[in-house]
Amino acid sequence: MPRHAQRNREAWTAANAAYTDAEARSKWSQTEIRWGVWGVPEAQLRALPDVRGLDVIELGCGTAYFGAWFKRGGARRVVGVDVTPAQLETARRCDAEFGLGLELIEANAERVPLADAQFDLAFSEYGASIWCDPDLWIPEAARLLRDGGELTFMRNSTISTVCAPDTGRVDRQLHRPQRDLRRIEWTDDSSVEFHQPAGDMLRLLRANGFEVLDLIEVYAPDDARDHPYYDTVPVEWARSWPAEEIWRARLRPVPRHSTERAAALH
Repeated sequence: MPRHAQRNREAWTAANAAYTDAEARSKWSQTEIRWGVWGVPEAQLRALPDVRGLDVIELGCGTAYFGAWFKRGGARRVVGVDVTPAQLETARRCDAEFGLGLELIEANAERVPLADAQFDLAFSEYGASIWCDPDLWIPEAARLLRDGGELTFMRNSTISTVCAPDTGRVDRQLHRPQRDLRRIEWTDDSSVEFHQPAGDMLRLLRANGFEVLDLIEVYAPDDARDHPYYDTVPVEWARSWPAEEIWRARLRPVPRHSTERAAALH
């Protein structure tokens, strides 16, 4: 396992003990899909396809509450992949209680132990989308998708990342150059994040056979309050600038044996 994956597993083991384990059941109990730190409704953002009858994989699923929402929404199969055993234990406990039948796999989303072309939707909300190397997990998502399948992922926006100091909260100053965002090692915890700017991400998606369908910038709602745990971005800041963004892309229907697809995946 790469060192950054080991470090992120350590960080999320601690986060699960501090917050996500206790919060998981409440998330699993909700019937409406809500995105990001401020829980913006999917009905407002319209970032996902109709999941009825789809095979879905979540890359970096954490406690897998999005998987629960997909299953309730009619997905045929939902697989969650995560590198942190503690979060998967929480997810399995919730799945046993709610009886939704998720498949949960302990693995690095940069190298998933599943066959090619198994899924219609690959998804990540602050999972692989920021904790895995995009040069590895984006090709892996392409490999796992059937032709015409969709990739949807949420991550921090570029503007919020350049306005984030090494310690403390996001503010109105630029604290780091945009060209150095690809890999960030914070000084206040052990985690490693990846934040490719939008242009680089666009080119990476295209190189791996994806057509970009949408880029949704997510602001804090007017009635939002600072998050009790994920408090890096002040809600007042996020009402003026997008703290989060959702990418939606579709895998172009190129024959698997074609030189274009082979070049994109290697």
